[in-house]
Amino acid sequence: MYWNTSSAFTPVGLALRGPAAHRIVCTLGDAAHILIKDWPSDDGEEYVAAVRACVDAISGQIAPEKFREALLRAADEAGIAALTVVHR
Repeated sequence: MYWNTSSAFTPVGLALRGPAAHRIVCTLGDAAHILIKDWPSDDGEEYVAAVRACVDAISGQIAPEKFREALLRAADEAGIAALTVVHR
């Protein structure tokens, strides 16, 4: 299982609503936590696809970058601004 592999995908900054307004997703573990605990809605098609993709990436069935693509689609569906985080 690949919960906390930080170099698995390019980090994503998310502008969520609520107390955890701005989050940076660096690992699959970060993503799983945000999808389950902080996501504003759990009934969108892209949200469900992102949760499935997260599980698949954690179990090594898909590449983490494929999960990242699903996360970005779910963010768009939920109206969450997403930014690529660039490390220097």
